[in-house]
Amino acid sequence: MRIAEIFYSIQGEGRLVGLPSAFIRTSGCNLRCVWCDTPYTSWEPEGTEMSLPEIRQAVEIYPIRHVVITGGEPFLAPGIDELAAQLKTSGAHITIETAATLFKAVPCDLISMSPKLSNSTPWQKHNGRFAAMHEEHRLNFAVMQQFIDSYEYQLKFVVDREPDFIEISEVLDKLKSVDNTRVLIMPQARTRKELHDKSRWIVELCKQHGYGYSPRLQIELYGNRRGV
Repeated sequence: MRIAEIFYSIQGEGRLVGLPSAFIRTSGCNLRCVWCDTPYTSWEPEGTEMSLPEIRQAVEIYPIRHVVITGGEPFLAPGIDELAAQLKTSGAHITIETAATLFKAVPCDLISMSPKLSNSTPWQKHNGRFAAMHEEHRLNFAVMQQFIDSYEYQLKFVVDREPDFIEISEVLDKLKSVDNTRVLIMPQARTRKELHDKSRWIVELCKQHGYGYSPRLQIELYGNRRGV
């Protein structure tokens, strides 16, 4: 399995925010978000091939129970189901971060879906080379519904502008039995200033719609850098 990085930090986003966690970041993605904050797993994927025992050994040195498998898109990684199964035998609580475009049954305690809104499409970047591909694949409602029906879940949306809330409503209208308390909104931000500037109006719109607001503690505490 190609691994971009394994590190120990706190969960910066979502329902488990603030919990010390080990992060396993796979490399490779089937989308190309224009604002991607881990381009080393998507636009220019890099990493090291590691066996499952090597990954487990790297994780088990940390004094924690929570493990987050992220990417890139971890459901592209061969052996992701077996890795999750082995981690579960060690008593780990597993969160898998996914764009919810691919489905595979895996042992998992929380599926953290981040469906991509139109603000993610790279119309200008690289002369729009990846825009059509990204648009075609960024939303897969059948996969989202399968995760909602099968797992504990959260839905995280990255918001860059006020009209994004209209698009979020349109996405949710196409899904069944969504619990709005599991819908979390995060600012699109790579710096503390961007995070601060967007957070207040986003919070007010969250209050209007009944959605949760998710901080991005990793940016607040460390800035936009690797290994945090």
